[in-house]
Amino acid sequence: MRRRHARRGRVRALRGQGPQAPRRPPGPQRSGPAGAWLGERSGKRGEPLFCTRTGRRLTRDAVAQRLAIHVQAAAATCPTLLDKRVHPHVLRHSCAMSLLQAGVDTTVIALWLGHAGVRSTDAYVHADMTIKEKALSLTAPVTARPGRYQPTDKVLAFLDRL
Repeated sequence: MRRRHARRGRVRALRGQGPQAPRRPPGPQRSGPAGAWLGERSGKRGEPLFCTRTGRRLTRDAVAQRLAIHVQAAAATCPTLLDKRVHPHVLRHSCAMSLLQAGVDTTVIALWLGHAGVRSTDAYVHADMTIKEKALSLTAPVTARPGRYQPTDKVLAFLDRL
């Protein structure tokens, strides 16, 4: 991770996806797990946050390899992970979905991820069922029962015969 200063406040510059570099405001300095990690590794300004034994920036392949190790370990308690293709880019999508579900505006998410435009975050809005359910609940008639539709066994049997 490279850090640099801008005239209107500090901004962290990270390597992102595509030509647009993601911009994130600095978080609390030396707090939480990231702060503990920075203190433990005694990194100097301008050095990568996650590095190899020689101090160089991790390559994409190295990140993917470490992620695969942790996915295997997590699969011991969550076996469905073995059926999924988990790669570093999935972490970007998970981050975007978490931000969206927390109520963060899509323009902020686009800036956070370094997207060239806001339209590239539309996929996250379409993928989030909770946002759709909230929108539908605002338009539901007063007489409608809240919650998801649960078809009866008779309806399911009919659909199976189609």
